Amino acid sequence: MLVGLCGRSGSGKGYIAAMFADRGIPSVDTDKVYRDMTGPAQGLSPCMKELTVRFGNRILTPDNALDRSAMRALVFWDGTPDMETACRENLADLNRITHRHILEETTRQADALQADGADIVLIDAPLLYESGFDTRCAAVICVTAPEELRIARIMKRDGIDREAALRRLQSQMSAEELREKADYVIENDADRPTLYSRVDAVIDALRRRME
Repeated sequence: MLVGLCGRSGSGKGYIAAMFADRGIPSVDTDKVYRDMTGPAQGLSPCMKELTVRFGNRILTPDNALDRSAMRALVFWDGTPDMETACRENLADLNRITHRHILEETTRQADALQADGADIVLIDAPLLYESGFDTRCAAVICVTAPEELRIARIMKRDGIDREAALRRLQSQMSAEELREKADYVIENDADRPTLYSRVDAVIDALRRRME
């Protein structure tokens, strides 16, 4: 069974995924897949080739990696007049190109985990619905947390101010919509024992679905 794990930025999906791993349920981190295919390399990966065709060599570092600062400047609107539409179009093209490559590699890794004996594999995907991977999942888990906590996590993690964190969240599906679409919701706002009990309850429900 493939199970989607989604949530807005700062919700703590990786933290919850680690708890599932402690219970013997592995995951494929699509963010890591993305970092690997856009990281330093001898030559350009197929994904990077497409990105440079669309955005030019300005998004490349000297070691053929994606210049994330340059890419963020192209896709996240900073309030500059007349740039909002261009940023939205850039973000749509970035997602269109990267999602296809991420899906292919994520599927390969999930198949390998299942071949090794995993009966449930989590697909940790912040953009699960936007990428279309939800259609390949038997169930979806949404991880959520209070908004102010998510904002604080983003600011600390990425070294950005509150305004930049809010702009990042505005580009994502709302927490309410994610909750409505998901089969299970885990509130990431408690101590570890409580969170483990919530994870265990979802695991029990998933295994009942497999009976």
